[in-house]
Amino acid sequence: MGTTSEDARWECQRTFDELGRPLRDITFTVVDLETTGGSAQAGSMITEIGAVKVRGGEVLGEFQTLVNPHTEIPPFIAVLTGISNAMVGDAPAIDAALPAFLEFAAGTVLVAHNAPFDVGFLRYFAEQQGRVWPKFEVVDTAKLARRVITRDDAPNCKLSSLARAFHSTTTPNHRALSDARATVDVLHGLMERLGGLGVQTLEELQTFSARVSTAQRRKRHLAEGLPHAPGVYLFRDESGRVLYVGTSRDLRTRVRTYFTASETRTRMGEMVALAASVEAITCATPLEAEVRELRLIAQHKPPYNRRSRFPEKVHFLKLTREPWPRLSLVKSVLDDDADYLGPFGSRRTAERCLAALHETFPVRQCTDRLAKHPSRAACVLAELGRCLSPCDGSVDSATYASMVRVLRDTLLQRPDEVVEAINHRMDGLAAQERFEEASVHRDRLAAFVRASSRTQRLSSLTRCPQLVALRREDDGSWAVHVVRYGRLAAAGAIPSGADAQAYVAGLGESAETVLPGLGPVGAASAEETEKVLRWLESPGVRLVEVQGEWSCPVSGSGRHLALHDAVEQSRNSLVPFGERRDLAPVGRPAR
Repeated sequence: MGTTSEDARWECQRTFDELGRPLRDITFTVVDLETTGGSAQAGSMITEIGAVKVRGGEVLGEFQTLVNPHTEIPPFIAVLTGISNAMVGDAPAIDAALPAFLEFAAGTVLVAHNAPFDVGFLRYFAEQQGRVWPKFEVVDTAKLARRVITRDDAPNCKLSSLARAFHSTTTPNHRALSDARATVDVLHGLMERLGGLGVQTLEELQTFSARVSTAQRRKRHLAEGLPHAPGVYLFRDESGRVLYVGTSRDLRTRVRTYFTASETRTRMGEMVALAASVEAITCATPLEAEVRELRLIAQHKPPYNRRSRFPEKVHFLKLTREPWPRLSLVKSVLDDDADYLGPFGSRRTAERCLAALHETFPVRQCTDRLAKHPSRAACVLAELGRCLSPCDGSVDSATYASMVRVLRDTLLQRPDEVVEAINHRMDGLAAQERFEEASVHRDRLAAFVRASSRTQRLSSLTRCPQLVALRREDDGSWAVHVVRYGRLAAAGAIPSGADAQAYVAGLGESAETVLPGLGPVGAASAEETEKVLRWLESPGVRLVEVQGEWSCPVSGSGRHLALHDAVEQSRNSLVPFGERRDLAPVGRPAR
């Protein structure tokens, strides 16, 4: 099978980052600073810069200069470093010393022991001088040592302790060049130790974590045959069972991270230990990859995927079609001409929504079918005024049907009846300072508004026989998607120089045949249709063809979402009530 133009397009985007840069080929500049204090922002100044440039274990050059801080060096700092005010009197200022160091370090990877300190000082003074900070990659030997060194190796990860542990030829003495030389020996010692664990590239060094075992690293070869293209990857065990499904814009780069320590989740470590192979499915567009991922997770139900494994486990609210309709909580949509609200991911949320509707509409809540002319005793809800009580003849069919028509309109078009009724109820409870009861009604209203808005959005797309749209992607290509009844039926990227109109027409002809589904979900899972909707609603999308009508009611629930989302965001930013008992009083030890 020859190399296609599509393969070539992705192949040419491969970077050194993706391939991995061998450590032996990297030029490092190991730097150390002496300063008058701990914070440049607080006014501390640099008094000395020392640096050593190395590659492949060989020293290429050294840099050292004292720096005049133009301020008094605190006595305890002078005692610690041995740098006195007299020593720096004739030294260059940082305005001259920093450019010289940046020229020395240009094009290399910076290394420092506790890099945020040293690099932070250098960046601060570069900004003060109006210089653009070079995009240095940085390796922190202190951070790396904390991941590698045990108590048996050294009592701590201070530079002096590590220098002794790795038998450095230079003893750190709080002078910049000496400390930089010692840091070089520490860097080489860490690299030698990590080499035995399979760390051979700069990327692996930067992302190393002790959580990733040697056995995991040895499985890096599983990623080698994968393409640099968007798509879906499947980890399989020795028997071929799918362990995990994921998606990426670059399959090979993403899968490599599972073996090079970027991935530190315990569950993923367990999964990689079981993995024997990785299968890749390339996709024409990122959206196609996301959709395929959902379908494959639902199909295989991999044990290491947490989400989307059971799209069939949903609930709906159903307004029945019978002489005396009622609201019912069901698990599936039937071809029975009833009206459905949902899907709900949890029964609890569906029950909140049901409670909001029952609070607003006095529809019957008994679960059996009533005859056209029922004759039996009324229930307690009728006595409480929460049911029109058709069972004992308290309401005629025309009045009950009129109420049901408003309920149906509320479900499908306008939520105003529920919003106004529950808001009025909450206002009354708040006036009586019954805030906990008011919060229950608030949650019920939020559940209804979100469910109603979701149903209206899903239905708007699932009732369209076909919709074709395109968008220019970040790489300059035009992504095209054919959507039928809410399901992604085809995806493609228009080749460079191709006739766009002919390509789109051909994609439509080869698209999957999709039959209309039942209810608001239709021919795909709700999660798939929502992913398609998010792409269709993203900036830059151009509609090529719409069969049917793709629209949501102007007076629908979507206009109420912003308020409830703001409330939810505010609640999440506070300490949950149930966790307040865990907070210790300020100024008093926790018992």
